[in-house]
Order: sequence, then C-alpha cells, then structure tokens
Amino acid sequence: MPVNWYANKMFIPATPHEAANLGWDKLDIILITGDAYIDSSFVGVAVIGKVLMNAGYRVGIIAQPDIHTGLDIKRFGEPELFWGITGGNIDSLVANYTASKKKRKQDDFTPGGLNTRRPNRAVIVYSNLVRRFFKKTKPIVIGGIEASLRRIAHYDFWSNQIRKSILLDAKADILVYGMGEKTVLELADRLKRKKNHQDIKGLSYLSKTIHPDYLKLPDFPTVAKDQTAFSEMFTLFYNNCDPLTGKGLYQQYGDRYLIQNPPNTYLSQSELDAVYNLDFQRDLHPIHKKAGPVKALETIKFSLTTHRGCYGECNFCSVTVHQGRTIRWRSEESIVREATQLTQYNDFHGNILDAGGPTANMYGFECKKKIIKGACTDKRCIFPVICPSLKPDHNRQIHLLRKLKKIKGVKKVFISSGLRYDLVLSDQKWGNKYLEEIVKFHVSGQLKIAPEHIENHVLKLMGKPNHQSLLKFKNLFFRLSKLTGKNQYLTYYLIAAHPGCHKKDMHSLREYASQKLQVRPEQIQIFTPTPSTYSTLMYYTQVDPFTKEKIFVEKNQTRKIQQKTIIIR
Repeated sequence: MPVNWYANKMFIPATPHEAANLGWDKLDIILITGDAYIDSSFVGVAVIGKVLMNAGYRVGIIAQPDIHTGLDIKRFGEPELFWGITGGNIDSLVANYTASKKKRKQDDFTPGGLNTRRPNRAVIVYSNLVRRFFKKTKPIVIGGIEASLRRIAHYDFWSNQIRKSILLDAKADILVYGMGEKTVLELADRLKRKKNHQDIKGLSYLSKTIHPDYLKLPDFPTVAKDQTAFSEMFTLFYNNCDPLTGKGLYQQYGDRYLIQNPPNTYLSQSELDAVYNLDFQRDLHPIHKKAGPVKALETIKFSLTTHRGCYGECNFCSVTVHQGRTIRWRSEESIVREATQLTQYNDFHGNILDAGGPTANMYGFECKKKIIKGACTDKRCIFPVICPSLKPDHNRQIHLLRKLKKIKGVKKVFISSGLRYDLVLSDQKWGNKYLEEIVKFHVSGQLKIAPEHIENHVLKLMGKPNHQSLLKFKNLFFRLSKLTGKNQYLTYYLIAAHPGCHKKDMHSLREYASQKLQVRPEQIQIFTPTPSTYSTLMYYTQVDPFTKEKIFVEKNQTRKIQQKTIIIR
C-alpha cells in the first residue's frame, strides 16, 4: 500500500474545515459511527477510514450524529462514492441495555460517559437518516459488528422475534461483513471506476435473481415460524464463514433475494502489518473533547493488538462469525515498532496495558492443515479436546514479550486479554515456561481467565473445557507465583443463565468457587443472546443443535437475575 502523508499525520477529517485544509472540496467516502471518534487501531471505523485514506481516497467521519435534525448528517454534503455506516465497536443494543433489558446509564464510547448519544439499532437509524436528507444518494454501505452479525435472518433477543437481514430494515445497498479492509478497498475501487461490484467477496446485497452456484438458505417466512428450519439455516450459515471453504449463500425475502458472497480472504501477515503500521493518533478527536473524556480510551490507548481471530469457538461468542476462527498474527517487527511509538507519548508512563487479541495466548501458532485447507466443519480445534493437528506452541509469544520488555522506556507489558488455560497445559514443551514468564513479568496483580462455569453439562453447551483443567491451571499459577515471591490472583469470568443452566447449577458453581477456587467471584454476567451465535440459537429453540435434544433455558428475567445473585450474595 502506498503511504499518503495525511493518513499518517492527522485524524480523519471530522469537520468541513479539516477537509478544506487538505484541499478537499468534496469527499469520496463519508463514514458514520455510533461511537465518538477515537483514532485507534482498536476502533473499526478508524481502521477502515485510515486504510481508505492510505489508498488515496478522501474520507470524512461523522461520529454520533444528531438523529433529529440534518445538522450533522449534512455536514459534508454528499460523498462521491458511498456512505459507510457502522453502529460502533459494540452492538448498539448491547451498548444500550443490560442482559436484563435495563437501560445502561453509562457508555464507554461516548464523551462524558453518559448513554445519551447512541440510538437503538444505530445502523438502521443512521441509514434512514441519510435517506431522509439525501433522497437519491450514493450507495449506503453498512458494516461493523452490528451489521455483520445481522446479515441473514436472525433471532433478536430485544424484540423476541426473528428479524430480516439488516440490509432490508436499513434500506441499505451493500453490507460488508467480517473485518472488511480488503472488501471495502475493492468496493471503493469498483465504484470509482463505475464497474460492477456484486462479485466482490465479503459482500451481501439484495437482488431480484439468485446466484446459481450459491447455497440456498430456507426463505424468511419459513425460518420466521419454523424453529427447525431456522436451526438448519444457522448451521449452514455458520459452516460457510471460512474464506477457504465458505460458499456463497442466498435467502428469499418476497420477490427479492439476500445474496451473501463467499467470505473474503484474510489479510496476510504483511497486509496486517501494513494496517497496524499506519500511525493512528491514539486519541479522541478534538471535536468531542469539550463533552468530556471517553472511558474506552483509557484501556486501548497504550495497548497492542498482536493477532486476530479465535479458534476457541465458544458457543456464546461472535468472534468466529466476525473475525474468523483462523489466527492471523502480526510480525514481531511490526508489534515492536508500535510499542516503541508508545514511548514517545508524553502521557505514557512505561506500562503497556495489554498485548493480545481475542485470546492472548493464541499468538504465533495455528493448525497447518487449516491454513491450507480451511477450518474443519465436522470438528473444532480445541473442543471437546485439543485437536492433535493444532500443536500449541507458546515459544513465539515468549520471544515477543521478551523483545517488548527490552524497549527503552517500557517498564511493564501486561497481558490483560484472557488466556485459554487448556492451551497452556497442553503445550508440553513451552506451556510451563510461558506461564512462568507471564507470572513473573506480565501480570498486573490479577490474570484473567474465563472458565464460565464448572458443571460439565453447561460447559458442553458453552463449548468450553471441563473444570479439571481449571483446577490444574489454578494450582500451577499459584505455585509459580509463590516461587517468584509475588502475591497474585486469578480473575474468573463466569456466566449465569446460559442455556442448560438451572439454579442448582449456580449453587454448585458458588460452592465450587468457595471450596475449590477459594474466591468469591465478582465477574459474573447474565447470558445475553446476541445474533449469530450457537448459544443464541439454543436460547431461541430450547434445543441443543448438535444433539437435537431438548434443553432447559431460563427465559424469565427475574429468575435470570436470581441465578447471578446466587454467586454474588
């Protein structure tokens, strides 16, 4: 990628004045987001904007626009190529409501912290806002986590119904799913050259005709009333999310069809490095600063992304469908370069708050078969046991952490992302050495792990390892901490009211935590059914999709809260 000076020296323009200072009287692309604009590699809209600018496009951004007037949305006029809309780094309904459907008072991505700027179903609202003030406008392209997970018919927890693809409700023209960099660059190029874009991988769109080579999903009226058909649809969708094996899909909505092209290929290491080597400002845009600080910046400003993806495939997690189940990691050189840049900030005090990804210790190793042939559809990498083809190897991450420690100006490099302790235990050669390194140098008092539960029938439905490996890891962690003379703790993340979980299971979890873990857990959340996960499918159908057996699902909000209260009281 050619590097343009403006992509590396400034924020994406958020005002007409900033665009004019670059000599731009028109913009090619206008991005709209439900978050305040933080220029960070941890923020999807900032990444997409900087990647587009780096390729030579004139990009502007409108963050948290007023949805009642045209004042914000008309700020730049109309773009030459397309509007790009995202709900933000977090699904707007997850950001706005708790698992008990209570309105959240705080929003970590809004200046001042008050939850007053992000509308429910932000992607739909912003798309309709554009249509209101620009009648026959350039294509509206939706993307980000909110759009990506709602790209086909999906169960919506907040309305308790099956909703159509978000493309229809948003009245958008194109949906970019997944991480999006390759897809959006190719889309911009096709639109600029006025070429057909409908064969680009990673796109969804509406059509009057089907694609003959694509797989047919059950139509919307069928899945809206038939839970078995919905379950079959979801499994077909889930099994076609891998770039090497995924096929195109289509689904009928009246006289139109939702077309989902096959997934785009993942970024290569050099392409991934190029994205993270762009010089993000790591700050809140000045346009927001009068309204107060944004809490999310506190944790991401001095943190590093080392890799993308997760092959954990926890059934309640959306990473598999959005980021993918194949690990792509940055080169040591790229990560060290970024870490060195952190030391140049006046407010950097020597601590890198995190070096990780969705799961910290997946950096640097992957199944060789998966890299060549794609992810398996008949088995998982680390559930119910770790596949012999994976071969966990923590040596590369040990080497990386040692390099980061040696950077002048860096005092500590913490691992704040969660660890998969079963991977550590299964790495016979480097696992103990890796944990010893973590315990000795990279724990800020507490290390995060996510057992989620201890009852095996619940863990099975979650796609998590059994509790025996948890105890083994816990004992090893504390033994190594004692050897290094450090008083450190484990933070256990737990879930209440997951499909299959009864009140008695939470009592068992409380007793286990007290007697075996010797803690009173504080990090407990009630399961939230979010679109495009197997756990959400279980919640809706009350059936285990893998065995087809009926399962208990707690749907009463009061009793869900009671399950959580059992642990924390």
